[in-house]
Amino acid sequence: MTVDLTAVYEALYALMKPLEKNLVVVHDDPGNYYVNTRIPWRGKDLYFGGIVIRKNYVSYYLMGVYMYPDLLDGMSDALRKRMQGKSCFNFKSDDSAQLKELGVLTKKCLQRMKKEGNA
Repeated sequence: MTVDLTAVYEALYALMKPLEKNLVVVHDDPGNYYVNTRIPWRGKDLYFGGIVIRKNYVSYYLMGVYMYPDLLDGMSDALRKRMQGKSCFNFKSDDSAQLKELGVLTKKCLQRMKKEGNA
């Protein structure tokens, strides 16, 4: 059985894409989406997040959870199991409950980064 990573990518892309009016799109190619905040941090572009198709899964990067780990408080165990490192979530399927939770978390990251003057 092969997993359709393109469908997983599109489901994750749908979470971050609506926020790009507040962000700067660096890459928007098939299988590779990358956005920065509008306000530089220490003179450099600040990475907000991205989505990349890998060999066996799709990675969803969200820098806000690295900068503000308290945003992870109350996160479900199911979504936490998808974390790789401090700011990456890996998906092999598009589980709707986890995607909904990740969408809320993504919006919270943008709100927090704006509040702290980083977006």
